[in-house]
Amino acid sequence: MLTVIRGAGDLATGIALRLWRAHIRVVMTEIANPTAIRRTVCFSQAIVHGETRVEDVTARKAETPEQALALLEDGIIPVLADPEGACIPALRPDAVVDAILAKKNLGTKITDAPVVIGVGPGFTAGEDCHAVVETMRGHYLGRVIHEGGAIPNTGVPGLIGGFAGERVLRAPADGVFHQLLDIGAQVKMGDIAATVNGEPMACTLDGVLRGILAEGTPVFKGMKAGDIDPRCKIEHCYCASDKALAVGGGVLEAVLALSGVLTEQK
Repeated sequence: MLTVIRGAGDLATGIALRLWRAHIRVVMTEIANPTAIRRTVCFSQAIVHGETRVEDVTARKAETPEQALALLEDGIIPVLADPEGACIPALRPDAVVDAILAKKNLGTKITDAPVVIGVGPGFTAGEDCHAVVETMRGHYLGRVIHEGGAIPNTGVPGLIGGFAGERVLRAPADGVFHQLLDIGAQVKMGDIAATVNGEPMACTLDGVLRGILAEGTPVFKGMKAGDIDPRCKIEHCYCASDKALAVGGGVLEAVLALSGVLTEQK
């Protein structure tokens, strides 16, 4: 079974890990210049560095659909710089998963594959996809929705360690991002994690810097640029999150059920 995952950020990477470990072949697509914050757990970094590894799985940049298929034979997840999903007709996958997390549909169609899954808000099961997987933290996280859509985006991050919006660091100005601290750094409230045009981006609470934009990234004022984990577990910076794996489990369930695999096993 072959699945194309649109997007290669941290949630998409969690989805890829779940599918890959269930022996489902995965090809991922991403924009040409990814702006991932949790870069240590994003397969999108294969676009930036040529190759990356998350937990025990390696991803590598592919230039063409043919090269992507060859990488699969070597046990490597291919990542294509292909934000429009132009590779989908060539690959003819069994399933397409839209995990771009744009809060709206950027072009995925229910006719793209025999099974099409939308991740998060912006999709309607039965219209532009066959099922939707919930991404909102809470009771319904990771559940498969076969009618309607996910809970609308609130704009407020979910609670981690008792903190929500305070966890997020935002660019203090328009300009070019100058990174001062690395992912995994232990920080205190008030520490300067980065600057933009000389203006400081201060840490908003004590914890571990779980994610931060890369040096030289163009930003606008208020853009999400960092993430602090108040649980202070450095190892969390280097493995997929509970949320990513929960969403990945929902996608795995939907792909198997809608492709008929689960039905055949009953």
